[in-house]
Amino acid sequence: MIRYARFFKRDLNHKNNAARPQNLYGGKLFMTKIQFAAAVAEKSGLNHRQAEKAVNAVMDVITESLANGEKVALTGFGTFDVKERKERTGINPLTKKAITIPASKTPVFKAGSKLKDALK
Repeated sequence: MIRYARFFKRDLNHKNNAARPQNLYGGKLFMTKIQFAAAVAEKSGLNHRQAEKAVNAVMDVITESLANGEKVALTGFGTFDVKERKERTGINPLTKKAITIPASKTPVFKAGSKLKDALK
């Protein structure tokens, strides 16, 4: 069992969360940002506040880089990039009329080889 699964168990089995489990999405477990920072703190030896600042700093750097049109490559983990979508025609489901969907940018992530191997 994964070492950090105790975070999920604690939240799911807590008496206040019995009616509304917090770490389930579509029937799958997920880790929140606070739980991620706690796992970083445990792995790195930092205290929780320092780990939370480090996690926030990493997210800020990735966000700013993508906003500036830069690609962020973390060797072995993966690559964050921005994909540009062209303007296209869609159909409004209520009126069945054709509408123009404007061009947009969306973030994409491509997993690296070490991450892919870890999931096998």
